[in-house]
Amino acid sequence: MRPLPFALLLSLVAASAAELPIPDTVTFERGIEYTNPDDQHLQLNLARPKTGTGPFPAVICIHGGGFRAGSREGYNKLCLTLAQNGYVAATISYRLAPKFQFPAAVHDTKAAVRWLRANAAKYHVDPARIGVTGGSAGGHLVQFLGVTEGVKQFEGTGGNPEQSSAVTCVVNYYGPSDFLQSYGKSVDAHEVLPLWFGGNLETQRHKHILGSPLNWVTPLAAPTLIIHGTEDKYVAHEQGVWMADRLKASGVEVQLLTLQGAGHGFKGDDAAKAEQAMLAFFAKHLKPGANK
Repeated sequence: MRPLPFALLLSLVAASAAELPIPDTVTFERGIEYTNPDDQHLQLNLARPKTGTGPFPAVICIHGGGFRAGSREGYNKLCLTLAQNGYVAATISYRLAPKFQFPAAVHDTKAAVRWLRANAAKYHVDPARIGVTGGSAGGHLVQFLGVTEGVKQFEGTGGNPEQSSAVTCVVNYYGPSDFLQSYGKSVDAHEVLPLWFGGNLETQRHKHILGSPLNWVTPLAAPTLIIHGTEDKYVAHEQGVWMADRLKASGVEVQLLTLQGAGHGFKGDDAAKAEQAMLAFFAKHLKPGANK
């Protein structure tokens, strides 16, 4: 029997997350518009500690789904967990392929970071401590944020241009780093990538190069934790290894957590180990007293 497509699994997760109980210690707001490109009225859900004035460190969560599917609702539970651990956490929607192609989703994630900084006082956020996390396509987008600080062509026109879209740190769950090496090593790259780039390697090779985080690494990249399973059929484990090696070669702090035997999307002990590593990494870089 063929496994369910990852995008379908994400939609099922989103449905189950819709009625999550909200902890007494957390304030949770849904459907806050953060930008409106192409009249799309993009929204986010925001969780934050109910008590205390902060300013609190923040984390933006970016969903996966092959750049063409998925929902911000799938990260509601993680946002609640982060809020219980002293963060303001947002899960965002972004424009999806094939209607909206690269770099539309990149522009939207940058706009979300700028929006959070512009509204830092309202939501008691420390604008100097903003981390990002995401899985699969979301892992790519958070990694892209981490390596393209100050690259004007990726900022877009999504509002709050006076604010920076830089991020303090990145936790990348099994995101692709080099799209030139994706075809033939992923069960759906041949379907997904032409939709996002408007063509395959023969017709849109330059966009595949531009869209690969590996090609934008500099010594200024944000500290990064990469979490990847060795049996990932959608994004090969070597994609994480290449990214970690490039960051390390550039003098950037990077950790690669390899989960032996894990596939695309973690369960059980693998999920718990990954979340523990994520929380520890965010605490190191975002909590008061962490090195900026």
